[in-house]
Amino acid sequence: MTDLATLDLHAELERLRAEVEALRQRAEAAEAAADHDVLTPALNRRGFVQALNRTMAFCTRYGSQAVLLYLDLDGFKGVNDTLGHAAGDAALIHVANLLMANVRESDAVGRLGGDEFGLVMLNAGLEAGREKARRLTETLERDGFTWGGETAKLGGSFGIRVWSGQMDAEAWMAEADAAMWVRKRGR
Repeated sequence: MTDLATLDLHAELERLRAEVEALRQRAEAAEAAADHDVLTPALNRRGFVQALNRTMAFCTRYGSQAVLLYLDLDGFKGVNDTLGHAAGDAALIHVANLLMANVRESDAVGRLGGDEFGLVMLNAGLEAGREKARRLTETLERDGFTWGGETAKLGGSFGIRVWSGQMDAEAWMAEADAAMWVRKRGR
């Protein structure tokens, strides 16, 4: 084989390696996008269910605790109605950022749809969940949301459910959602 042919083969090999790396990076980005909300920095429902499944598996294996908080925003319709849908989108991003800033690395935050969010805390029980919900509610109500110089009130109703051996993530979320509605009606 001539030196020129060897150089051509090496160049082609490097080109193919670079192409494979670019494809690998695109596949990783597509996989990450499939699990993240298109609007907020939180997980989407699919990604959050996967996080719940990992949490349940960890709790089962190591006998750990976990608590799930299900948040439905109070006052969100007013943001959309008075400030517009762009403000509503910005409010959802604001809430997602607030939730994510108040969790640990082992926790997960997901936007479950519309103005509903989930937060799962590993190695935490009922009291830790209640305390987290209390502090987040206070922060939402205190800070509200400002758009175009106008402040809109935001609040939240949290449903809290401790992991008690549930084997289905959707069932665990349904329990927390039901607890949230009981709380919301009681307010």
